[in-house]
Amino acid sequence: MKAEIIAVGTELLLGQIVNTNAQYIAQQLALLGVDVYFQTVVGDNKMRLRSVLEAARERADIVLLTGGLGPTMDDLTKDVVAELFARSMSYHEPSMEKMERFFQERGVTMIESNRRQALLIEGADPLDNEAGLAVGNAMLVDDVAYIMLPGPPKEMKPMFELQVIPWLEKHVFAERSSLYSRMLKFAGIGESALEAELIDLIEQQADPTIAPYAKEGEVLIRLATKSADEDEAERKLNRLEEEIRSRVGQYIFATEDISLERAVVARMRELGLTLSAAESCTGGLFAQLVTSVPGSSQVFAGGVVAYSNELKQRALGVPPTLLEGESAPGAVSAETAAAMAEGVLALTEADLAVAITGVAGPDSQEGKPVGLVYIAIAERGHSVVTEQLRVNGNREMVRLRSAKAVLVRVWRRLNAIQAAR
Repeated sequence: MKAEIIAVGTELLLGQIVNTNAQYIAQQLALLGVDVYFQTVVGDNKMRLRSVLEAARERADIVLLTGGLGPTMDDLTKDVVAELFARSMSYHEPSMEKMERFFQERGVTMIESNRRQALLIEGADPLDNEAGLAVGNAMLVDDVAYIMLPGPPKEMKPMFELQVIPWLEKHVFAERSSLYSRMLKFAGIGESALEAELIDLIEQQADPTIAPYAKEGEVLIRLATKSADEDEAERKLNRLEEEIRSRVGQYIFATEDISLERAVVARMRELGLTLSAAESCTGGLFAQLVTSVPGSSQVFAGGVVAYSNELKQRALGVPPTLLEGESAPGAVSAETAAAMAEGVLALTEADLAVAITGVAGPDSQEGKPVGLVYIAIAERGHSVVTEQLRVNGNREMVRLRSAKAVLVRVWRRLNAIQAAR
């Protein structure tokens, strides 16, 4: 099954905003077993948008449009689609009522043009917008699905997950019920290294298939099979998963599409443990990753961003003999990382504490190269463990990769704690 993504908006062509919607939709469709063959960006122009749509309907089974559903006259998506198929439009009353309540509750007069956001094309199904006002449209024309989504990612993403996927399953995938899929998520191993471990399975694949997708610090593998029924699919997927686990099972952290930080927070909640962090070169990025997860307040006790040597001493109790002097190992050292971890563990009274210190760049520090990072994990009743990392990339990549590396180590420590109980 083939899909095409059309992003509508002159601001995209001018580079004023980045088209992250296409990346997200393509990733989600891949997980559903749908191939994206074309992605197009078109400005707010009726003729050009129509020509793009005419091409798309000849080569795609699913056409997804983002943007152009707003209240202004240059929001043309629904107008062009309706005109292309000679269909009328009318107001979707529940969306209109929602919009009127929105303005009334804020004591603001609703401008007449806002009503455009509630327009529904004849024969289309409404897609509720939980985070905004513009109603989405989904319709089938000559066996091609057309799905119109808002441009802002905060509106588009929940609409896709909560509205579009169920609509596709009901109206498009119903005859394709023989396709079953499963996902495995990995951390602590890169895409190339993972592929090398599974290369024979990938090269010989037929049914089930193996499709890897990588992002920073994580790799996702989707297993898919076409089977007569669910029981047969489960048997085939189980056999393949068991083989993969026998080779690289130690790197699997989830069997659903969740981030590593979400998996860490969930595991800590299961174990009833708390975590804290002392950060230097990452500047609080590790804490940001963890606290981005809903419910993290139950497990994350707090953190200290100690950039200067003075604060490392005052807040974390790092001995000055580690930081200064000819024979001192320096701020970027295993000894300082260990002292930082032990200091924040005592300060926060958490069960586990991590520390990160290093050279993020662009310049060397203490005569040490960019990308040299030391991390430490302290656990109550155990000796602190340190590790040296050599991280590639620019400043932001060094920071992100260091924070992700610590998440991997925390995940492994939690697995060991669980196994010991």
